Amino acid sequence: MESPGKNIHDRPRTLHLFDLDGTLIRGSAAAVEISRQLGVSAEIAELEREFLTAGLAPDEFAVRARELWAELTAAQVETAFEGAPWLAGIREVWADIRARGDYCAVITLSPDFFVERLLPWGAHATHGSRWPALPFTGPVDRSGILDTAAKVRIANELCKRFGVRLEDCVAFGDSMSDAAIFASVPRAVAVNADHHLTGLATHTYRGGDLREAFELLSTRPHSRG
Repeated sequence: MESPGKNIHDRPRTLHLFDLDGTLIRGSAAAVEISRQLGVSAEIAELEREFLTAGLAPDEFAVRARELWAELTAAQVETAFEGAPWLAGIREVWADIRARGDYCAVITLSPDFFVERLLPWGAHATHGSRWPALPFTGPVDRSGILDTAAKVRIANELCKRFGVRLEDCVAFGDSMSDAAIFASVPRAVAVNADHHLTGLATHTYRGGDLREAFELLSTRPHSRG
């Protein structure tokens, strides 16, 4: 919390950037939770494997996932969202960030129709890959599918929107899709992360409560590398 007597306007604003899959959703991903509703968990697991180990491009992943999700409805997305294994304390952390006069945003490669449901939880902004509206009547536009490099670009756009500097940002992530943004900001929290973020994080957290991960920012960061 802010120290007694300190005016929050006396310091630069901070923009907190959160990944979704594997970070806010512990041990799972939007695509996994959506696929569970449609009975295609095995098929999406194979796509996830190809993405993580065989270099499947995000736009090709989306095109193939769209084929699996041809009959997807908004109600099924809502069920997937509500049933996902979210970290505890997300709303509380974002309320705390807002109370400090700071900002929080989610940037993810997952579909925009899933991540935008986090706006009522307190995020100032959400950015996901652009998918056709539900129910699907057209194909995925490959140009709207984000890749890992897009996270830094979007972070810079958000900095301009909120009037903050990239050097005043904090990133939370868990995997290779977060490596570029971790390398671009001075503070980064690896949340239940894999080896791709080794040496890039200033703080490391394993557990199920975002409040605990957020509290690490009040401690002295360790050096990278």
